Amino acid sequence: MGIHFGVDYYPEHWPRERWETDARLMKEMGLSVVRMAEFSWHKLEPQEGRYDFSWLDDAIALLGSCGIRTIVGTPTAAPPAWMANRYPEILPVDREGRTRGFGGRHHDCQSNPVYREFVRKIVTAMAIHYKDNPNVIGWQPDNELGNSHHDLCMCSSCRKSFQGWLEKKYGTVDRLNEAWGTAFWSQEYNEFSEVFTPKITVTGENPSAMLDWKCFCSDLIVDFMKEQTEIIRRYCPNHFITHNYMGFADKVNYYDLGKQLDFVSHDQYPGGFFADASHERGDMTASALDVVRSFKKQNFWIMEQQSGITGWEVMGRAPAQGQLSMWSLQSVAHGADAVVYFRWRVCAMGTEQFWHGILPHSGNPGSRYHELKEMIRNVSPLMERLEGSMPVPEVGIVYSFRQNYALQIQPQNRAMSYIEQIQEYYRAFYERQIPVDFVPEDGDFGNYKLLAAPLQYLMNPELEERYFNYVRNGGHLILTMRTGVKNDTNLCMTDRELPGRLSELTGSEVLDYDCLRDVKVPVICQNTEYTARNWCDLMRVREGVEVLAVYAGEFYAGEPCVTRNNYGKGCCYYVGTEPDQALMAALVGCMADAAGITELGSAEEGVELAAREKDGKRWLFAINHTAGERTYTVDSAYRMIYGGEAGNAEGV
Repeated sequence: MGIHFGVDYYPEHWPRERWETDARLMKEMGLSVVRMAEFSWHKLEPQEGRYDFSWLDDAIALLGSCGIRTIVGTPTAAPPAWMANRYPEILPVDREGRTRGFGGRHHDCQSNPVYREFVRKIVTAMAIHYKDNPNVIGWQPDNELGNSHHDLCMCSSCRKSFQGWLEKKYGTVDRLNEAWGTAFWSQEYNEFSEVFTPKITVTGENPSAMLDWKCFCSDLIVDFMKEQTEIIRRYCPNHFITHNYMGFADKVNYYDLGKQLDFVSHDQYPGGFFADASHERGDMTASALDVVRSFKKQNFWIMEQQSGITGWEVMGRAPAQGQLSMWSLQSVAHGADAVVYFRWRVCAMGTEQFWHGILPHSGNPGSRYHELKEMIRNVSPLMERLEGSMPVPEVGIVYSFRQNYALQIQPQNRAMSYIEQIQEYYRAFYERQIPVDFVPEDGDFGNYKLLAAPLQYLMNPELEERYFNYVRNGGHLILTMRTGVKNDTNLCMTDRELPGRLSELTGSEVLDYDCLRDVKVPVICQNTEYTARNWCDLMRVREGVEVLAVYAGEFYAGEPCVTRNNYGKGCCYYVGTEPDQALMAALVGCMADAAGITELGSAEEGVELAAREKDGKRWLFAINHTAGERTYTVDSAYRMIYGGEAGNAEGV
């Protein structure tokens, strides 16, 4: 495509006399694409049914004359005031029954038929208007779907939609009652029309109902996207459609959403959103990039790459000199084929007055502009060669939205988080310079020598069989505490000890467990003492199972903590606790070695190695996240093509 760097541009925020200067500066910087209009509903439809695309036409044409193409955002993230006043039923209702007001963004109910009709009309009008515009190349429907939605709307329209969703899923109300365990606290329903949305109760919640509600909300967002993409594809078959994801954000199942898109995009802000947030660790930003790539298992775009200080009411840290370039290249290293910066110029109005962009409030090019301009000049030729290449990991981490939802509903230990546990396993591989993919529960496990599946809390026979087949055929599987606790509808398993049928894989049974709260328990592994946190499973292991670590405290001192069981051609590890960072590193090191995992190299702390491959070629990235010089070593010879002296990278 030849488009690799761009920016999010809001011409409607600035006088027309400024637009030409902006276009010239973008061209001089080496930018070739902009995203526009995703929050501009009033400008595009100032009154009901009266569309005015002239200002956007002019901006697209001006930028096009400078060789800059446009991604059009549909403006459905910001319904206008005239709509909220004339049709107040479009406004969302929260869990406490309060109608949320106009004045922010996404003040909408995505199940409301009036709102959906307005969405269909404006998306259709825009698609027809821009279908033959040579400067428009693609679309971003809405913006960051799932963001700003909290637990989504609970109005009468959502209640009716939820009831219909449940009837389609369960068929009969008797099956619903059984799936939800409604015999508890006299919660049985006689018909689907009696089901409520999960507003604030007097005390307690039904965890099965809450799980279905979260899944319904995700499906509603996917359907909202699907309606827009179908319209755009009908009129603009040659334009791509993407959407800006947010890493591990979880209100919508990104695997499902991605089925509506040509490729996914990501909003990457490593600099922290809040006053007390420092820059995120390199593994945190890397994990977000890898999970986004994994949602469609293909190259992606960055649609919002941080280009300055972040901040709404309070601000994050200022990027250090060179850090914007480093973050950009980190995105590329993990599979991004294009990087679009947010935003062009800091806005002088509204909530995001302090969410900084490439240009400051003054509009004069400064250090951020010149740093990125130099980086783009140097990296653009490399981007042409990299296009279509991908990381090729040997390690997969199973990532499930449903598991996350269930553990949000009942975390059991307030300090235990599904996503944080996923990221802790990722961090251990990252620090050993081992690339990682994230894998859905119905993904191809066979692509990976080693598969980590933390907190497999919800279990069903199909998923069990997939794990059995993976290990039987030679895979190395990591399972952890809180595996097989519940069935697919969030009811506790009762037919055997945990982890249920998977005990045949683990070679162990969990007879009891200890929720540690603030207590930490010592663990001995390879004659070294480490720490167990948050949870300890108390296991009975079968003969022949290798015990890799034991508890060294509490009333279960000497009992197994981590085990390995050979099964078929492979093996299954069971980690009965949440390891501290040091224990996690030790365990992952042993497991990776046993699986024959190849590291990209070795490096001092703060250096990240990442690679992309295509047609037998590998491009290795060495990324320094620190302020000083660092060294790294790789086992193969590479030719230095950017960022260092020409020659071999070996031993640099």
